[in-house]
Amino acid sequence: MAHAVFLWHMHQPYYVNPASRTAMMPWVRLHAVKGYLDMVSILDEFPEMRVNFNMTPVLLLQIIELSEGRVHDLWMDWARRPAAQLEEHERLAILENFFKIHWENLVKPFPRYWELLNKRGLAFEREEARRELRYWSLQEFIDLQTWFNLAWCGYTAERLYPELGELKRKGRHFSEGEKNRVLDIHQEILGKIIPLYREAEKRGQVEITTTPFFHPILPLVYDSDFAERSMPGRQLPKRFQWPQDALAHLKMAVEQHTELFGKAPRGLWPSEGSIAPELVALMQEAGIRYFCSDEENLFRSLEKDPAFRGKPVNHLEMFQGWRVEHDGASVQAVFREKPLSDFIGFMAAKNRPEDAAAHLLHHLSNIARALPKKTGVIPLILDGENAWETFPDGGQGFLRALYAGVLKEPLLQSSTIEEYLALEPPAKTVHMLHTGSWISSNFDIWIGEEEENRAWDLLGETRLFLQSQLDAGQLTAEQQKAALLEVYAAEGSDWFWWYGPDFSTENDALFDDLFRQHLKNVYTLCGKLPPARMEEQITAMRVAPLYSTPERLVSRELTGRRSSYFDWMGAGCYVAGSEQGAMYRSGRMLKRFFFGNDIEFLYLRLDPIRWENLSVRLEFHGEFPGVIELSNLDKGGQGTFVWHSADGEQTEYQGLVARDVVELEVPLSLLGLNGDAAVRFQVKVFEGGLERECYPERVPIEFNLTRREYALEHWMV
Repeated sequence: MAHAVFLWHMHQPYYVNPASRTAMMPWVRLHAVKGYLDMVSILDEFPEMRVNFNMTPVLLLQIIELSEGRVHDLWMDWARRPAAQLEEHERLAILENFFKIHWENLVKPFPRYWELLNKRGLAFEREEARRELRYWSLQEFIDLQTWFNLAWCGYTAERLYPELGELKRKGRHFSEGEKNRVLDIHQEILGKIIPLYREAEKRGQVEITTTPFFHPILPLVYDSDFAERSMPGRQLPKRFQWPQDALAHLKMAVEQHTELFGKAPRGLWPSEGSIAPELVALMQEAGIRYFCSDEENLFRSLEKDPAFRGKPVNHLEMFQGWRVEHDGASVQAVFREKPLSDFIGFMAAKNRPEDAAAHLLHHLSNIARALPKKTGVIPLILDGENAWETFPDGGQGFLRALYAGVLKEPLLQSSTIEEYLALEPPAKTVHMLHTGSWISSNFDIWIGEEEENRAWDLLGETRLFLQSQLDAGQLTAEQQKAALLEVYAAEGSDWFWWYGPDFSTENDALFDDLFRQHLKNVYTLCGKLPPARMEEQITAMRVAPLYSTPERLVSRELTGRRSSYFDWMGAGCYVAGSEQGAMYRSGRMLKRFFFGNDIEFLYLRLDPIRWENLSVRLEFHGEFPGVIELSNLDKGGQGTFVWHSADGEQTEYQGLVARDVVELEVPLSLLGLNGDAAVRFQVKVFEGGLERECYPERVPIEFNLTRREYALEHWMV
């Protein structure tokens, strides 16, 4: 007989922009109304079934933040916005993003949704979409806002809220009220998720395990040079060695888990199954009883183990619990059966549900028959959220057939990992644990490529800076906690997943921005200016700047008033929120800004929407980098600003007027610019000392100074 163990891994990266407190992507909410709700609810039909759920702390944190309204949900803001009030960039964002769903299963079956996709086009071209906006009616936008969020609702949501099925059958001509009801249901379900899992564990049907808090590749946080063990000869970044951070991720995970579920977690799925022998002591110290990883890591461990060296390892060895020892510390472990786990994640949806379940049950039974021991364990460990979109019915037919088959098969016993290890304590020991992840038993996805290494170098530089502040006693307890959390967030694996050539998405630049924002916040929380290099994109993806550049010389007498149209005619202009993926908030503080120059000065005009607690930083990049700080702006008339050069020099200049708008004149000599030199700058808006907005969001404004000869060559009357 064999204990059939299912561990469903639930994880989403930390999508929250820490400066704006805005969730830039919706996948936590959308998976909540589908996979997270469905996976725990279907167990009500099988009270004898036992399963493990691995819920990462960073996922749980976002569920709490979203359900309690602690953060904005950008895509929900787009959906909530009355269609008649949508601005152009919001309409474009909806057309681009509200078809990001499985077309075959969740768009084509619904004629109106499929009709809207075909009207937009199967490929999104931004400029073409902009030209076609005039052909989209308000009703079409309401229907699209509704369908995207309605189609994501899973079979359990439709059972709990029958009105969802009614709306699907209605299909079109939704009202604003019906649209908002769908979004209200999303919010209600978010609040149900954690209590449902807590109750399932309380009744003994579920065991919930955890992961290091921000989902870091823990061996690389402990010591990035550990990568050399499984990737010999690879070019690695400067050594990142912070074992105390690795321990902090574990202890924070245990603390959060205990608070949410009423008891400490017994088990750990290390992020991406990543292990190293040095982590054994940390797990033991954090109170972790066992961890899970991949079968390849077990076999590579046994190849080096003196007890197995020179002996062929029977594949059946993996179907048992193991004791893992290193330097006097020990924990238990189980290792996932790779082919069957991967079958569920990648192949089951391509088959009839009954056939897919029968395939698994056949192989599970054969393994049980082949085991030399009276009992063993077959660990099936895989993603528990992303696969269900690929099933036409959301996976309910497959799961019902699978769970029913396991309970019916006399050779199989449904168990949690904790139950199995209590019944069958490990009889064998791993003495030489391999260092690697579940992917190719190495860390190639997260380190060793140019972009990945640069990200590690910036992370290491920031961590060293923070430690210097901690060692000097420069920070309050509140500052220490906040700054360390920003570092821990930046140590998460998800940023590094998208760097380099291995994986790419149209959101590469967004992940890049979020990673560097965490690093910049460390400096800001410590009262320092982030280095200018933190502004430079790491990812090779580039986004064309969406702003106009100056077309003529601009010469201004500063008034701080919105006066004649001609005052800023020919100047460059950037409109806040016009970028692809721009964050929409009703509380946006800056509307737009203008820029241009004459022979002596660079002129800028900022148009605030809100003045309360408004501070602005103008960051100049290039050969002569520096910063202009505009703190606590108000409509007070004439004032001064201070130029901070990169070498630490400060110069105060009387060149600011703030009334209806903010206008500045900055001597080109102060900036070290002349001729037709390139100007590169960004405008950042601060509130309470933390960055709220950055314009442009990804790459600086860049233009060449307009020369006197330009005015002569392009004169106009």
